[in-house]
Amino acid sequence: MDLRQLRGFVAVAGTGTVTGAANALGLAPASVSEQVRRLEGSLGVALFERTPQGMRLTDSGAALLTRAQGLLDHAEEVRRAVTGRRRRVRLGALEMLAAVRLPAVVRRLSERRPDLDVDVRSLMRQDLLAQVSRGDLDAALLLDLGPRIGGLGFTPPAGMDFLDVGEVALQLVVAPGGEREPLLVSPSGCSIRLATDQAFGPGVPRRELTSIATAREWARQGLGQALLPDFALGSDLDSGALVALDHPASALALRLVWLRGREESLRDVLYAMSA
Repeated sequence: MDLRQLRGFVAVAGTGTVTGAANALGLAPASVSEQVRRLEGSLGVALFERTPQGMRLTDSGAALLTRAQGLLDHAEEVRRAVTGRRRRVRLGALEMLAAVRLPAVVRRLSERRPDLDVDVRSLMRQDLLAQVSRGDLDAALLLDLGPRIGGLGFTPPAGMDFLDVGEVALQLVVAPGGEREPLLVSPSGCSIRLATDQAFGPGVPRRELTSIATAREWARQGLGQALLPDFALGSDLDSGALVALDHPASALALRLVWLRGREESLRDVLYAMSA
């Protein structure tokens, strides 16, 4: 197996299309297609089903995906050992988590492994998962629900694994004497919006705003109620600017996700996340 073929394979698995993989790798689609074809030829198995919707992993492809990135990680480790280059860890997170949760993780990583350089990217969930799947990110921190990735209401790429490293409580809040309707929500697809839709169902009037921060401010000004994560509330509950309403909402999991098979190379990241 050629490393270039493995990189092409991982990129196609992550993006779901040859064109998407080619764009990610900076190659021509024909080159990526040829890499995959040669890899399938050398292994004697089909790694993808070619469908009108894109490239779907076969069972053999899924088995290779859990090992391919580990092989690429090992090759990179050998390269660093020979050249003396520092290791770089690439972490991604939802913007609000990058602001409030990642700094402590980066600090613990720096203390545990001062030889590591840490890059942090703030992205939307779909981009986070895609970049983890194709190897552009080592791991990503996001919000989810339940015992599997995607329980909050999104579809993850194949071959992902996860570790829950904490919880984010949700609180339904309103200004003292403020209006109880409408329900102030963040844009469709946002993790807190997905959680709100699950908690309230379709029958409650909503006003969609641009962000969680905007929903909080509108709630402070008495223009409706909002389901907000604990880290977005600041001191509003203690100061009385907002009051909590009695409405059950499941806490969200603070979830670190990575491509299965990379646990060895991510040991220090996992330790820092779970410490």
